[in-house]
Amino acid sequence: MIPGPVGFQCPECVRAGVKNMRQAELPYGGKRSGDPRITSIVLIAINVLVWIGIMLTGGWNGWLAKTIALIPVGMCDTGDGLHIALTDHVGCMTSSTAGYSWVPGVGSGAWWQLITSAFAHVEVWHIGFNMLALWMLGPLIEKLLGRSRFLAIYFIAALAGSGVAVLFSPTFGMTLGASGAIFGLMGAVLLIAIKHQGNVRSILIWLGLNVAITVTNLGQISWEGHLGGFLGGLAATAAVIHLPKDKRSWQWPLLILLGLGSIALSVITALQR
Repeated sequence: MIPGPVGFQCPECVRAGVKNMRQAELPYGGKRSGDPRITSIVLIAINVLVWIGIMLTGGWNGWLAKTIALIPVGMCDTGDGLHIALTDHVGCMTSSTAGYSWVPGVGSGAWWQLITSAFAHVEVWHIGFNMLALWMLGPLIEKLLGRSRFLAIYFIAALAGSGVAVLFSPTFGMTLGASGAIFGLMGAVLLIAIKHQGNVRSILIWLGLNVAITVTNLGQISWEGHLGGFLGGLAATAAVIHLPKDKRSWQWPLLILLGLGSIALSVITALQR
């Protein structure tokens, strides 16, 4: 018999209890969330609140959208929804046409746009699709990897999407939306499905449909952000699930390195444009 808090238990009873007890640690080192939906709900709520703020302040041409959307260098705004190709603040403010205002970008000090742009939407269909995908994918990933690793993959994908957008998107354009982070979650689910021999075909079909939508709407959808987010999600997920158990202490250093590398790509590229 084995002594317990109250009385004694037989060895078979103890072994059965341990076998059936819910383990706190997940397969890849994360801690089990009490409710894996909570994080996704909070992210969705933040996105919706930011969307409401953008719509109340003028949509695309409002001050909030221009402040938090991703702009590689900066742009000279004419005030009527258009912009002109002046690359610096002085050139914009000394223009012969009155009423112009300078909107800063990553290359002119608005570094926060690298992450705030991932919470900004204008069109209803855009935020609706992204939040639906987040609701479908987020809890699934958090359930297997834990909250902190799920958030790391989400934000690294968002930063990587911004990095590739700064690298390839038009100098004076605006990029916004959580699509980069969502494509990163698709990459995460794909890697997890491959490793666990899950339903890879379904995620490939879903991913293929999204790629097709992106390619057929190149003028309106940022393929740069989607590609960067997908690659960032793949890299971050690989750092979590493919390290041997005795090397898991490298998970967070690798994740931090991926995040810093994405930021560095954005800043260096923006300063050189």
